[in-house]
Amino acid sequence: MRAARLLLGSLAAVELLHLAPAAVRLPPVRHHLARRTAGHGDPGRIALTFDDGPDPRGTPPILDALDALGVHATFFLLGDMLERAPDIGRDLVVRGHEVAAHGWHHRRQYRPAPARDFRELRRTIEAITTLTGAPPHWYRPPYGVLTTGLALAAHRSGLRPVLWTTWGRDWEQGATGPTVYATARPGLAGGATLLLHDSDCTSAPDSWQATLAALPLIATHCREHGLTLGPLRDHAILGPSPPTGERSP
Repeated sequence: MRAARLLLGSLAAVELLHLAPAAVRLPPVRHHLARRTAGHGDPGRIALTFDDGPDPRGTPPILDALDALGVHATFFLLGDMLERAPDIGRDLVVRGHEVAAHGWHHRRQYRPAPARDFRELRRTIEAITTLTGAPPHWYRPPYGVLTTGLALAAHRSGLRPVLWTTWGRDWEQGATGPTVYATARPGLAGGATLLLHDSDCTSAPDSWQATLAALPLIATHCREHGLTLGPLRDHAILGPSPPTGERSP
């Protein structure tokens, strides 16, 4: 029994160590203790970011809307989505947007698997670099769950993890442009990083349409408040530039 208790205690300790970095997802930690990882940046700007693409249905109309608004953004790409739609990934870069890594699959990494984490992140980086011609510098884990294994994989690959400071809950069933804007609006202050989605691959069907409808509202809010809406590369996130690790050239 004593051996069993020791084993269970050891397993619990390993799991706790594995999930410890995920605490940065909690709002009090993001806003006060981990501002750099949350994406707090230039007080005159708001960083616009999209997750889960590229998506043949959602991404092109969102790109057209951004063109019409004269706005660039950072797109956190899934490797398996990019592999199926490489032309859209290339189009992102051609249109002046920034590409970043979101992992190969969109799944929760609740069990320690550091070798798998590194292997899949490297595969994602290589796909983004090869298929879009632009190496990523940022990493956002699926669901914002930054485990120890994922944090180490990002560090070894020369990527900087960044989450968000506000979101629009555009993935929910019944979301509309006004509800997405209303949800995000309290956090649309200088220095914020906004999380939206250009794909419904892990969201309610057609939820990207709510995102599309919210973009003019968000852009108008930024203009009226004297804030520049743009990608993370221009956001001057707190702290030094991402390290040069083992990232592909």
